[in-house]
Parts: sequence; structure tokens; C-alpha cells
Amino acid sequence: MTQVFCEDGTVIPVTVVEAGPCTVVQVKTVENDGYAAVQVGFEEMLKEKNLKKPLKGHFAKAGVSPQRHLKEFHIDDVDAFSVGQQLTAELFAAGDKIDVTGVSKGKGFQGVMKRHGFGGGRATHGSTFHRAPGSIGMCATPSRTFKNKKMPGRMGGKATTVECLEVVKVMADQNILLVKGAIPGSKGGVVQIRQSKKA
Repeated sequence: MTQVFCEDGTVIPVTVVEAGPCTVVQVKTVENDGYAAVQVGFEEMLKEKNLKKPLKGHFAKAGVSPQRHLKEFHIDDVDAFSVGQQLTAELFAAGDKIDVTGVSKGKGFQGVMKRHGFGGGRATHGSTFHRAPGSIGMCATPSRTFKNKKMPGRMGGKATTVECLEVVKVMADQNILLVKGAIPGSKGGVVQIRQSKKA
């Protein structure tokens, strides 16, 4: 992350995202595949020795060099896309609202205060209840703990979407987007960017 200054001097925190170039590997239609979508590849593979044969044939059929990451985007009108087409940051413009999906940072095994925001107990002398969850079960009826009870456990490392983020600036020559605010995942992680559904 970094920050940019507006004309009036206000500071906007932004995340720098490399948005392409992405290659269209396959165009799926309702007639052939039952749904309309575009399969997009990102980051060309330098060594093909680890590429499985089915994927090798998939890229060869499309006439596209093997890509490290493949993602599919459901689109109503796929006529604007063709196999081999290069998608760049020029698809977006400053002021656009976008949804960003990525895998959140893994935090490991955490307690209820960090994982779910529980208040915890008193932090004073004599108290034996500091960061524990408290009572989790029932009495004689139904004498069990219900499913989905908020408890300690693995935190993070899941697909997360942040909605309605604003594109502050597009640097088309470098395929870079400056997105207002934070996005999920660690540095160097792969994210999906699409036009916002709710905006």
C-alpha cells in the first residue's frame, strides 16, 4: 500500500495492483458449455516441465502460451472477447467501482477475542476470566453445543471479497491500478478484479 494526494491536499490510502496483461484462453457460450464465461490466464509460465498434459493440450488448442494462473469470469455478453486477446488495465477508468476477491492472510489458530471480536472478561487482579469464550453449551435441554457456535479455531486463509472499492488512478502504460483502501491477501498474492455488482 501507499498513498496519493488529491488536488485539495487530502491523502488517500491506496493499494497498488498489477492488472495484467491477461490473456483470454477460452470463451464459453451457452450453446457449447451451458453458460457464458471468459477464461483468463495471467503470468506466463517460464518452465513448462511441471505442466500437466491436459492443461498443455488446453493451451495448445487455444494457441496461447501456458499461463500460471487461470480464472473464469461469468459475463452475459462474450461477443466482445476472442481467444488470444490481451486484457490490460485499460478496461478500468478512474472513478470505477470494483469488487476485489483474494485469499486472506492466514492467522493460524486464534481465540474468540481476535477471531470473532468477543469482549472478554475483566483484566484485573483476582479475575480468572480474561480472554475465554465463556459458557458455550446448554443445560439438560438440549444438553449439547449447537453447530456454528463462535469458538476458537483457524482464522484467515479463506477466499474474501471486498466490495465497492474505488479505482483512484489507472497507469495504463505499466498495467497498474491504484485502488482506494486495502484488498485481501498478502503482498504478491493473486486477486480477481471485476466491475462492482452493487455499485
